[in-house]
Amino acid sequence: MKRNKPLALVAGAALITLAACGGGDGEENEGTTGTEKKFGAQEGGTKDATLEGPAQEVEGATEGGTVTVYVAGDPGPNSLDPTDGWSVLGNSIQQALTHRSLTQYKRGEDGQPVLVPDLAVDLGVPNEDFTEWTFTIRDDATWEDGKPVTAEEVAWGIQRSLDAETFPAGPGAEYSKGYFAGGQDYAGPYTDKDKAYDAISFDGQDVTIKMEKPFPDMDYWGAFMAMGPAPLGKASQPPNYGTDPLSNGPYKIEKWTPSEELILTKNDQWIAESDPARHQYVDEWIIKFDQDQAKVDQIMLSGNSDSQTAIATSIGSDKYEQANSELGERLVQQTSQCVSTLTPDYTKITDINVRKALAYAYPYQDVWLAGGEVPGVTRVPANSIMPPGMAGKKEGFQPDGEQIVYDPEKAKELLAEAGEEGYEITMIFYEVDPLAVAVQKQITKGFESAGFKVKAIPVQVSPYDIWLNPDDKVNKTLNLRGVNWCSDWPAGSTMLPPLLSGDGVYNTALFSEPEIDAEMEEIAGLPLEEQGAAWGELDAKIMEEFFPIIPTAFRNDLFVFGEKIGNPSGDAALGAPNYKDFFVMQ
Repeated sequence: MKRNKPLALVAGAALITLAACGGGDGEENEGTTGTEKKFGAQEGGTKDATLEGPAQEVEGATEGGTVTVYVAGDPGPNSLDPTDGWSVLGNSIQQALTHRSLTQYKRGEDGQPVLVPDLAVDLGVPNEDFTEWTFTIRDDATWEDGKPVTAEEVAWGIQRSLDAETFPAGPGAEYSKGYFAGGQDYAGPYTDKDKAYDAISFDGQDVTIKMEKPFPDMDYWGAFMAMGPAPLGKASQPPNYGTDPLSNGPYKIEKWTPSEELILTKNDQWIAESDPARHQYVDEWIIKFDQDQAKVDQIMLSGNSDSQTAIATSIGSDKYEQANSELGERLVQQTSQCVSTLTPDYTKITDINVRKALAYAYPYQDVWLAGGEVPGVTRVPANSIMPPGMAGKKEGFQPDGEQIVYDPEKAKELLAEAGEEGYEITMIFYEVDPLAVAVQKQITKGFESAGFKVKAIPVQVSPYDIWLNPDDKVNKTLNLRGVNWCSDWPAGSTMLPPLLSGDGVYNTALFSEPEIDAEMEEIAGLPLEEQGAAWGELDAKIMEEFFPIIPTAFRNDLFVFGEKIGNPSGDAALGAPNYKDFFVMQ
């Protein structure tokens, strides 16, 4: 899952991350300094297929009030079409508040995510070899117009996810096309209008999906909005549907101004008894995108009326100590199964020593601080693609024998060994965000001190819009890109293939090695209990033998809550605020 903050991606430092659903509550130590803060690894894997609605009441919860969410440095989703949703920011809001899917996560008593039913009455029924799954759709879920959500609409919504041309940044391009029977040969209902697709069918309340290969994680994939319903026919025609999609969750879209603001109000047609995990305590949500971090910090630390019913999705590094000492439980730490990366273009930077030189030339601490991060708290050194705590990850592994840190002299030695002194790097940065500008200055300074030349091109759109467009003129000139990525569920299959397979949706490194693609296919077919270790071995092999991608940090998050926000907590499934369970204290 990508993180959606332009600044983070470009910098490999801070905020834009692609979707992913992994995380766990941080383990807090007493004390106030950043070095004393620790984060626990995500455990994951907990399921409850029998949970029924309504969701268990939150102790002390009261109804009413407006909550304002301040999102610093992130312009938010480009579309609200649930089929297109694959960012942590957009998914965490929509999945919690406006759009339902086959399955979902609830926050367990220990803070860990629990996979539970949503529109389906359970977590699905697979056949013996996981090549066919059937989900029975509950009959008491409704749209915001009061009409029931039907199995046909769920099947149609899932079918839409196969249209990678219409939804190139959607998760269906990775999972639906990769796992559903005939997915690679079917271009989707909008691109392949005249071609029938029968791997997804419905009968009464049952939706059945046939697989191209075993897919034991289909119940996890079911938690994505792309595995939810869409109104039939022209009613969900893209791109128009993405501007005002029909809600089936506890809230509906009142107003959306892209890159600025999203306003949600109560959906009076939502039936609480149909939903095992969501609540509807708040009257109105106002989400403000692309905010200035310094202004957000000022609001949240002021204690005035603007801050009391507000939530901030981040805090500046210069305010961390103050917030840590003053806010108590209203400063929430959340572990995320996320990694920030730089991605050298594998087709252009073909010498592994140059790629390693870039890793040693990257000024990690300075970049984190410039990007408003807290070293050791929201950013910790990374050694590979798979995050800590993920099943099979090789603990203690280092691709170059020891943790790579900023070492300009080592970088110079590697460039000299490659005969590439003065190698020119061409990259972009998001000039709209002051933090992104500050980050780029540190990157340029670090690279140049290590013997590289740097051409940094300012852009005014999300870097992903450029990196993911092979026809973009600017993108064609780049030899260094980036990705911030989170696991879609706690498995290596949601980290390595999306980023490093030859046809990976977010393979901005353009890395392609047939032997690695073959190993990924082989691992996907192994018994489930063997896959974790196999992904861990492949993770280490790729980094040690090819070093195609530079993991610059494992990511954690800090959320700030106003004093009237009830149940301040994080959503461990998405590494986001726990929107499902908040209320305003009256």
